[in-house]
Amino acid sequence: MMSKPRPFGISQKKPHPGKIAFVPRYEYRCRACGDTFELNRPMSESSAPCTCPQGHDDTVKLLSTVAVGGLSGRTPARGSGSGGGCCGGSCGCGG
Repeated sequence: MMSKPRPFGISQKKPHPGKIAFVPRYEYRCRACGDTFELNRPMSESSAPCTCPQGHDDTVKLLSTVAVGGLSGRTPARGSGSGGGCCGGSCGCGG
């Protein structure tokens, strides 16, 4: 029986009996060699030091962005022009 694919950026951690636990994927860059790599770890460990695949300890967590898509063909609801977009909607961004 085939297992369902997991959403991008989420991997299954060993669950407690009767419970499924998911851990996010974080992106890091090594300052020594410049490699960019990903680690699956609990949120509580996201800022903890880590070692790059080449063995260097000088790494930094990168700020990741996530794009979430909606239903195809649907027009997004327009708000009152406040509370969204890059400036609350006043620049005409559609926020």
